[in-house]
Amino acid sequence: MDSSLPLLLLLFLSLSPTPSFSIDNFLQAFPIVEPDPGHTKLRLSREGLEAIERITNPIAAVAVIGPYRSGKSFLLNQLLSLSCYEGFGVGHMRDTKTKGIWVWGTPIDLDINGVRTSVFYLDTEGFESVGKSNVYDDRIFALATVLSSVLIYNLPETIREADISRLSFAVELAEEFYGRVKGQDVAFEPAKLLWLIQRDFLQGKSVQQMVNEALRHVPNTDGNKNIDVVNQIRDSLAIMGDNSTAFSLPQPHLQRTKLCDMKDVELDELYIKRREQLKELVSSIISPKIVQGKTLNGKEFVSFLEQILEALNKGEIPSTGSLVEVFNKNILEKCLKLYSEKMATLVLPLPEESLQGAHDRSRDEVMQVFDQQHFGRHHAKKSVVQLDDEIQQVYKNVVLQNEYQSSKLCEALYTRCEDKMDQLQVLKLPSLAKFNAGFMQCNLSFEHECVGPSKTNYEQRMMKMLGKSRSLFIKEYNHRLFNWLVAFSLVMVVIGRFFIKFILIEIGAWALFIFLETYTRMFWTAESLYYNPVWHFIVATWETVVYSPILDLDRWAIPLGVMLALLILYWRCYGRRKHGSQGLLPLYRGNKNGSNRPRTD
Repeated sequence: MDSSLPLLLLLFLSLSPTPSFSIDNFLQAFPIVEPDPGHTKLRLSREGLEAIERITNPIAAVAVIGPYRSGKSFLLNQLLSLSCYEGFGVGHMRDTKTKGIWVWGTPIDLDINGVRTSVFYLDTEGFESVGKSNVYDDRIFALATVLSSVLIYNLPETIREADISRLSFAVELAEEFYGRVKGQDVAFEPAKLLWLIQRDFLQGKSVQQMVNEALRHVPNTDGNKNIDVVNQIRDSLAIMGDNSTAFSLPQPHLQRTKLCDMKDVELDELYIKRREQLKELVSSIISPKIVQGKTLNGKEFVSFLEQILEALNKGEIPSTGSLVEVFNKNILEKCLKLYSEKMATLVLPLPEESLQGAHDRSRDEVMQVFDQQHFGRHHAKKSVVQLDDEIQQVYKNVVLQNEYQSSKLCEALYTRCEDKMDQLQVLKLPSLAKFNAGFMQCNLSFEHECVGPSKTNYEQRMMKMLGKSRSLFIKEYNHRLFNWLVAFSLVMVVIGRFFIKFILIEIGAWALFIFLETYTRMFWTAESLYYNPVWHFIVATWETVVYSPILDLDRWAIPLGVMLALLILYWRCYGRRKHGSQGLLPLYRGNKNGSNRPRTD
């Protein structure tokens, strides 16, 4: 029973959640970036990132770069006022721990332009060590260049061509980002480059003169491409101007392997003096890291580090182009959203010219915003092309939506006109004037309301449909009107004979009937009648009676017929009783008193 307790406890501990990693002592160096197993790319180290994430103040970083075993770690310990046993590991006293990039866990707080700033010191893996590729060195250098506010280029004795070549990335970065308007619009301010030459004798020259001489053009009479590349870097470094500073630092002691065991009183007095001056110089030129127009606290700095590391690891060779993409990503998305919002305000469908004009205006405005806020000068062209491509893709979708809405609208108008023409074909009382009015109204409404790319196609369909409807109506119009007039004449004969008993109405109706049925059959064909002036007069009279803008008899025929029938019925039944048999019209008279009338022979 007792022997099972340790097993149960062990099982419980294995099943219990693992506590999150936490650092109790920040007075030590931590790795923030480590090499991958192949020693070609970099990866994050969470241990050191925790030391940075806890900082809430704006952050600035001082990074020291340089060749392998050039005294970078010792220099950092001197700037931090730490011994080799307290600070960064120094290579000649023990196996170096500087693989990748390390950070001192406790920052130095400075008041920079009234802003409380936490300054971190970064130690980087040296260049040209055994077992590493040049690409790996370039990634270390690139990352230190981007992260730092002050980049100390630690060089022993002199400046070599290879040392200048190493600055190609820093130069590209400066050309891309440096020189923008200071203030809130600053996208990214590259690190200030501090040339630190560790040399006892400068042979009567200042260290700045030494740097200037190293940056002078080298004659290239043979057209060597490598010399041309280095000369281009020299030109760019000269353009950077006040973004770089030179400083000399003498050797602290001749016995370099024993430096970690020496105290300040044992070191060279000039070295001590210059070291303190170097501390003051770094403090005077450093500034908080500014990205996207704002300073970064600990968590933001780590997030920025993650983005930069991803960009540098993306390609086979680290490039400023990949960094520009990272910086411009948010601005690109913002501009694309701005374009989409502007296009979304359009009420579709629109004519193609109007839509193209709205697209051009929105694109120009968005490109102007991107031009004001984008990062980078040369490699930003790729971001511009990408933004334009994505804008064109959004515009294509808008064009497709406009075509759909145009087709939908024009189809609805076409169907409405088609139904209208069908209704006009079956009028109760055929009226050419009413057909023409409906025809024009339909045509005009389609012309004004149908817009967009589908209008041309539907206009052709509309013209064909209206033409067919008009031809069919005219073809049936005369025939239907003829039949209506024959029926009308017979109805009026009955009304004039039996209801109104007005002989003139009856005679007129019989005349019309005889003209239509008898006279036309004797002298004209039905088709020739339609060209006769008498028929034209009849048609004109019919059109005047049947349809006018005020009264549409086709709509009111039945109500008016009922009212007229009631009126006749009333007059027939009650009007004659009230007014007697006398009337204004010559009526048929009965033979009520015929037997009492005297005969006249």
